[in-house]
Amino acid sequence: MPFCTPEGGARMTSENLGEFLSGDRIETSPYSIYMQHNISCTALCQVELQDADKEKVDNLQKAIRRDYRHNWIIDNLPAASLVPVEGEDATQTYYSQGFPVGEVIDGKYYVNNHVHMVVDYHPMDLEEEPSARVVGFKVEPFSVKHAFQSPAAYWTGAPGDMPPLSTCEKDNFINPVKPTVDPSQKQEVAVGQRIIYTYDVAWKQSDTHWASRWDIYLTMNHAVKNRVHWFSIVNSLLIVLFLTAMIAMILIRNLHRDIMRYNRVPTDEEKAEEREETGWKLVHADVFRPPAKYPMLFCVLVGTGVQLLCMGIVTIAFAAIGFVNPSNRGSLAVSMLLLYVLMGVPAGYSSSVLYKSFKGRQWQQCTLLTALLFPSLCFTIFLSLNLMSQRYHSTQAVPFVEIIKVLALWFCISVPMVFLGAYFGYRKPVEPYPVVTSNIPRQIPDQPWFLWSCFTITVGGILPYGAVFIEMFFILQSLWMGNYYYVFGFLMLVFIILIVTCADIAMVFCYFQLCAEDYHWWWRSFLTTASTGAWVFAYSAIYFSNLQSTMLATYVLYFGYMALLSLGLAALTGCIGFYSCLWFTRKIYASIKVD
Repeated sequence: MPFCTPEGGARMTSENLGEFLSGDRIETSPYSIYMQHNISCTALCQVELQDADKEKVDNLQKAIRRDYRHNWIIDNLPAASLVPVEGEDATQTYYSQGFPVGEVIDGKYYVNNHVHMVVDYHPMDLEEEPSARVVGFKVEPFSVKHAFQSPAAYWTGAPGDMPPLSTCEKDNFINPVKPTVDPSQKQEVAVGQRIIYTYDVAWKQSDTHWASRWDIYLTMNHAVKNRVHWFSIVNSLLIVLFLTAMIAMILIRNLHRDIMRYNRVPTDEEKAEEREETGWKLVHADVFRPPAKYPMLFCVLVGTGVQLLCMGIVTIAFAAIGFVNPSNRGSLAVSMLLLYVLMGVPAGYSSSVLYKSFKGRQWQQCTLLTALLFPSLCFTIFLSLNLMSQRYHSTQAVPFVEIIKVLALWFCISVPMVFLGAYFGYRKPVEPYPVVTSNIPRQIPDQPWFLWSCFTITVGGILPYGAVFIEMFFILQSLWMGNYYYVFGFLMLVFIILIVTCADIAMVFCYFQLCAEDYHWWWRSFLTTASTGAWVFAYSAIYFSNLQSTMLATYVLYFGYMALLSLGLAALTGCIGFYSCLWFTRKIYASIKVD
């Protein structure tokens, strides 16, 4: 694009793995800024848009049309620009990350070629020498069609040889360029135009301390009131209370009545009537029969869900405490990656214990699939999307060296951790079930339509999704709109509510299924809550309209990464549903007497 570049070309600064995975690419710029040194109307460069530059002009116009923004950093602090917003009472202003490349007026494109930078600093009292710290960085962009004071003047492009400009006051750095609404005074982007880039830097002393310099970026009152997050929490709590009340009224009361009836000694008259029992007790000899279909795959998926669940809990806890924050770029991605590979221990342990309880013999294959199946799927999709990102020269494209680092973490840490957990899992004695499984499977009667697997699995994910969908909007805003997400305290509460909701809904459906004498609850308990991932993916398809993109690459990248996110969430919520049902069935069948 026709922008200024530093001498010798832009250089990439050193970045960590998390920054590459997050799509952050920090490059050097041609701007020269010195501590507490004010400059005004400083020329940076000029760009002549010739006929040969038609492609550059088209690219810049496309960037302006798609509302692209410049994202600058000074002392690890991103640039912020003031944006007016129509409020309930009056127009308010708030800070937005970066500033727009330009604007479109009456079908013509205008580039912001002048920037007025205000750098806030906080003085430090040191005995050795006076010093200061940068605590704020604001940018006000303008589009100015610069003109020289002398019509015959010509600038060769050398920084020190620029003739005086009539459109920029050299000695006034407070308001060097007055905003104009006249398009004729703005710099148009078209072939034959000459663009002169200028800038000012004004240093301003501030009372803001170093520890709170990120507050303006993390204060979201302009866009998201805290009451919206609280509304999300209250909405989720109401769902949990509703489910808990249902369990209290239906499950506990019915279970107490069933257990009393099953454990009561029948009278002679009742024996003579030979009254046939109905309900969940009849399947006691089959309820703990291993899944008939794909028992190893079931164990692998449960282990994957445990790995993701442990990673999510620890990551959100660290973020809520403050160990992970936006000022440390890439820290969230690195934390999630490292925690995922370390949580291979509980993944291998849980899958091995479950597979051993199924009396499986191919324990090496089960452990290997636990270590490779889900990561292989994620890596294949990621590699395909990364190749597309490289084709379009996107900053989301991860370099080959960084991909090798991810593979090293996977094979050198994650896989051994899974085998380590499986080693302890297979050494652990199998915990006996409260009832004995018969050799001959019981025939399952016809089920009512509301207990069909397709219906319960589809409906089962609605309430867990309803508990998180409001917070999901903010997470998608952070992922795809470049906003900062920092309310991890709210996220922790929502995550806890999600866990409770999944457990409640899984136990409710499991109870009704057993009452209908259907003992195939293993896969059903997992898939009932795993459908939350499908609902989240459906919501992401609706949210995609906010991106306002028509490029095929955007469609593929967006839905590809959202598919990965939804699959991970499905495995996570599925393992919650399964373990809650396993605990539930153990408890109820341990409380009855079986002949």
